Amino acid sequence: MMGKAAFIFPGQGAQYIGMGKDFYEQIPASREMFELASEASGLDIAALCFEENEKINITEYTQIAMLAMEAAVLKAVEERGYRPDVTAGLSLGEYGAIIAAGAMKAEDVFRVVRKRGIFMQEAVPEGGAMVAVLGLDASVVEEICAETEGMIDIANYNCPGQVVITGESGAAEKAVQALKTAGAKRCVPLNVSGPFHSCMLKGAGEKLSQELAAITVYDISVPYLANVTADYVTDKEQIKPLLTHQVASPVRWQQSVERMIKDGTDVFVEIGPGKALSGFMRKINRNIKTLNVEKVEDLEKLLSLKGE
Repeated sequence: MMGKAAFIFPGQGAQYIGMGKDFYEQIPASREMFELASEASGLDIAALCFEENEKINITEYTQIAMLAMEAAVLKAVEERGYRPDVTAGLSLGEYGAIIAAGAMKAEDVFRVVRKRGIFMQEAVPEGGAMVAVLGLDASVVEEICAETEGMIDIANYNCPGQVVITGESGAAEKAVQALKTAGAKRCVPLNVSGPFHSCMLKGAGEKLSQELAAITVYDISVPYLANVTADYVTDKEQIKPLLTHQVASPVRWQQSVERMIKDGTDVFVEIGPGKALSGFMRKINRNIKTLNVEKVEDLEKLLSLKGE
């Protein structure tokens, strides 16, 4: 007897040239999503995702490219009759979850995410950094960030033994020294263009809020969890304020997954490029079944959801 299935959507960093190409070529409903994203953003999303280019790794382009691919895969999954019992996404992935939850129209989400990428790119001050910290308890990392001079904080609670810190480069360097002394196994600087999910991004959140104001929000048809609270969003009026805060607040991914498991979710389907979230799942709870769908042939894995 199956419990509940969650659809989960990855965030920035998992992108690569060629992602979603087989969906675009083989599944008309998926192709439609890429075309809708192009129309909403004024960019050629197929070219951005499939042809060699430098832009795909620049925040203002990465975000819309990744979301288009996630929405295209979601469409193919839904077309085959699979619906989640609950949904969530990491950072940018939260927008994929909102589409899956039925709370906003895909074209509106594409428009907002195109702007979000631009605002986050523009808001990046000189000298920001993000570093993944491996092998330390989150509470130790929190303590060291609080004691470090300058602006440094936790950006992501990914899984046990892995958090990401974000803030000023100088403060990040000082924190890394202290974290290594405290026993961190590794501190890995992330190849991102700014200190995302830090208070340095508040301005981007304010601009995003103005864009969101014009968007219609619908009743939530599938429960989804917000990054900011690691809790279910039950009132559609909460969605815009939560997305506004999300840009400059920590992503409570581990806590979100633990909440879903506690409530009976026993299958997690990662929708989109890469297997980052499936990797975190193994560290959060290795007894939980995870599938990832990023290629057309991966759709066959979903048969197991229906016990077929």
